[in-house]
Amino acid sequence: MLFGLNLYFSLFLCTIRLKRARHDLTRITSHFQTKCRLEDLPHVVTQIPVYNELNVVERSMRAAAEMIYPKGRHTVQVLDDSTDETKALIDRVALELQEKGHDVQVVRRIRREGFKAGALSYGMKTTTAKFFAIFDADFVPPRDFLVRTMQILVVKPEIGMVQARWGHLNEQTSILTLAQGMGIDTHFAVEQPARAWNNLFMTFNGTAGVWRRAAIEDAGNWQSDTLTEDMDLSYRSQLAGWKPYFLSDLVVEGEIPENINAFKAQQFRWAKGSIQTAIKLLPRIYRAPCSLIAKIEATFHMMYYGIYPLMVCIALLTLPVYTVVKLPVASLAFTIFSVILVGTAFAPTVLFVASQIMLKKQGWKKLYFLPVLLALGIGVAISNSRAVMEAIFGIKSEFIRTPKKGAKSKRFYATNFSYGAIVELLAGAYCFMTFQFFLDSHHYMAIPYLLINGMGFTVVGLLSVWHFFNELRWARSVE
Repeated sequence: MLFGLNLYFSLFLCTIRLKRARHDLTRITSHFQTKCRLEDLPHVVTQIPVYNELNVVERSMRAAAEMIYPKGRHTVQVLDDSTDETKALIDRVALELQEKGHDVQVVRRIRREGFKAGALSYGMKTTTAKFFAIFDADFVPPRDFLVRTMQILVVKPEIGMVQARWGHLNEQTSILTLAQGMGIDTHFAVEQPARAWNNLFMTFNGTAGVWRRAAIEDAGNWQSDTLTEDMDLSYRSQLAGWKPYFLSDLVVEGEIPENINAFKAQQFRWAKGSIQTAIKLLPRIYRAPCSLIAKIEATFHMMYYGIYPLMVCIALLTLPVYTVVKLPVASLAFTIFSVILVGTAFAPTVLFVASQIMLKKQGWKKLYFLPVLLALGIGVAISNSRAVMEAIFGIKSEFIRTPKKGAKSKRFYATNFSYGAIVELLAGAYCFMTFQFFLDSHHYMAIPYLLINGMGFTVVGLLSVWHFFNELRWARSVE
């Protein structure tokens, strides 16, 4: 319930600050145009960390090299940890771009230590540049990205990081990608602005942003002891006194996972990493001289994935609790319990619709996708719960990148099959059984919640199996 109320609070904060945020951006742009010259912008390095991204890296490299910026002041740095034919492609594209006059460097390490965080830190050591734009290999920056972000960093020296909004290259591919796109839009249309525009802790999202070197170094550099190095550095830099900036009208498009197992792996990494970061930094945050609201919002932000074990417990314990406690359907306790469930579940729905309207994506016309999105969010609860528990108990795991297909797939990158799909199918069957019990007992208050849980677990479990075997068939046909 508290997380649901916090979502409503985020929407309120975003709405009341929208006009002022637009005014501030206009003032920054006007100041830059009157006081600064484009040719005086400082040297910036665009970093593209890569690990076996044959299908997408060429597109990202070319887009990064073509960004508008004063000649001689922009370097594209491809941080290549690849072990497959991606290496040869990167070398070929880099040479071609160099022949066209672009400053493109390929940086490789002997060992892939620290994964993405280690690559970014290693790349920083090879240059004296004071600013670093960062893009994952599947993201395609617009040509004006550097000019629009760097003018903010030049005009406002207290800003340590500028984050742009994510767009989606393949949102229309399937119902799965459409649902994910709506979820991501909610984060960037409501949650990020609410934090950035109200002096709350805001995170860099790992890509589509620019960092000031001083902010990174003051925070203790990139660190790889969590799976969300971006969240970790963001909080540490703000604890060191640097401010974040969210540029909501600058969109950088990237790919959404088209495979449910890739999506679950991505969610697992985000869930585990955010809890790891909470364990690492929340004590420092509560000792820091910032507002109580900022501390509470930071807790909600980092601990968001902590609701997943609670969701699983509620779904699995509804029948035993009712059977043991014998609450009558008209009892106050049972009514309060049901209202909490419904109220908590309804808050994300409000934000999904609001975000689509705010982004002018015809929010009301996408209402029919909400059941898919809700089922998807519930269906990954078991996988995310395992991630949360691993983080709590200090179980280490490798940074697993999310495979992307690109416009024309050149190589098949398999996603691992998770036996959690079997657990999801069993949980779905149990929820449907509980649903039937409450239906037969004429106790209707908990029925919607149980039905959504049963559908969510079953759909995600079936999709996990189907997508895995579909990939196997596709791989064999290619061979």
